Amino acid sequence: MGFFGDFKASLMKGDVLSLATAVVIGAAFGKIVGSAVDDVIMPIVGLLTGGIDFTQKFITLDGNSYKTLAEAKKTGAAVITYGNLVQAIINFVIIAFFIFVILRAAEKARKKEEVAYVTPVGPTQEELLTQIRDLLKK
Repeated sequence: MGFFGDFKASLMKGDVLSLATAVVIGAAFGKIVGSAVDDVIMPIVGLLTGGIDFTQKFITLDGNSYKTLAEAKKTGAAVITYGNLVQAIINFVIIAFFIFVILRAAEKARKKEEVAYVTPVGPTQEELLTQIRDLLKK
């Protein structure tokens, strides 16, 4: 088999296709969660915190005071944008929660399948001996 034949065979393996599918679904899931965070959750967090926009929180390292992050960046000041870190942590927690919910649902579905295929087990040897003893006593 030639180079392209080997390449095609490698791509058609189940593991590679499963991985590619997972990456595509993960990217789409990330966009959904990003939208949920940016468009739904962060406005609620902002309302609860008095209108704070975390992405605009920063500390300048040059000692000067700037009204906005854009103004600080325009002057070329070195800034630590700790608000972006807070935003990333909130995104991570929400993504982890969504993944937990999905994995938990999948695990419950898997357990239901396992329960459906379990064959009933007969009585143990001790139970049989107890039943025989009780019958002999009668």
